[in-house]
Amino acid sequence: MAVGRPREFDPDDVEEQAMTLFWERGFDAVSISDVTAATGVNRRSVYAEFGSKEQLFARAMRRYLAGPGGYTTMALAMPTARDVAHAMVHGAVEAVSGETRGCLTVGRAPGLADLREAGVRELAARFDVAAERGEPVGDDTLTLARWISAVCQGISIQATGGAGRDELHAVADRAMAGWPET
Repeated sequence: MAVGRPREFDPDDVEEQAMTLFWERGFDAVSISDVTAATGVNRRSVYAEFGSKEQLFARAMRRYLAGPGGYTTMALAMPTARDVAHAMVHGAVEAVSGETRGCLTVGRAPGLADLREAGVRELAARFDVAAERGEPVGDDTLTLARWISAVCQGISIQATGGAGRDELHAVADRAMAGWPET
């Protein structure tokens, strides 16, 4: 039985570097050559491990959602709909206003529109549960979910443009001032 050469790189390191590249530049502006230059791993090895740029992006996206973009999961577990929304908009500020600015999910990469829509639907379902409990969420939870998602995406775009963390928290607070009271 022939034994292949041992892998000379850590796929997690490549995935982390790719996540950062995609996050900083966007899907369209990153090539496999950029990944190889950033990681020192040759093109053949990158393709052998990840299959394609799209598959590498999908893995980088999962890493992002489990790490910097993980605020959504924590927000959905909050006790009230208002707490969920507050954690979403302020979590977005913390995620997008650090060293790397902006959000990896705000772009045109394959699958991102579906991912964003799934997030809106999940948020709306959480608001539906709150409505059933009698919490003030208004009568259109899908629109409410789209509003909160749009605020988070807008915060990301503002961060990319250079808005500071304090400014973005002020935007988040302003958005929360519009929360339904009845």
